[in-house]
Amino acid sequence: MKTSPRRRAREFAVQALYQCALNGASAVQVAQNIREASDYPRADGELFTALFFGAHDNGGEYMQRIRPLLDRDEKDINPVERAILLMACHELAAMPETPYPVIINEAIEVTKTYGGTDSHKFVNGILDRLAAELRPDDPKRH
Repeated sequence: MKTSPRRRAREFAVQALYQCALNGASAVQVAQNIREASDYPRADGELFTALFFGAHDNGGEYMQRIRPLLDRDEKDINPVERAILLMACHELAAMPETPYPVIINEAIEVTKTYGGTDSHKFVNGILDRLAAELRPDDPKRH
């Protein structure tokens, strides 16, 4: 199945957040490395930039929102799950033009590709509650 440019951008954003978390490289350097990937031209570059830098630059604030929703200690979150949660939190908080069910579904699909066996269930549960907090007036919630 062909991956959409927006899904590819989300996958790259997760990869970039993961790399920053694991190796401490600068966000600018990681983004440059991602943009040099052979299949990057198939991604929505604008969305990648917005998601990656938005989630990276606001990660501390986003983790404050996510932390109370966790069913485990923050240090026990898999780095892939953490990257996906940060990316989706940014999209929920800063990109109201994208419907929240789309954001959650995309995060689940990326988790199924890159996360552990049941990681998508964990991510889904957190994002459902996060969407209720970040988008309380969304007409699709009622």
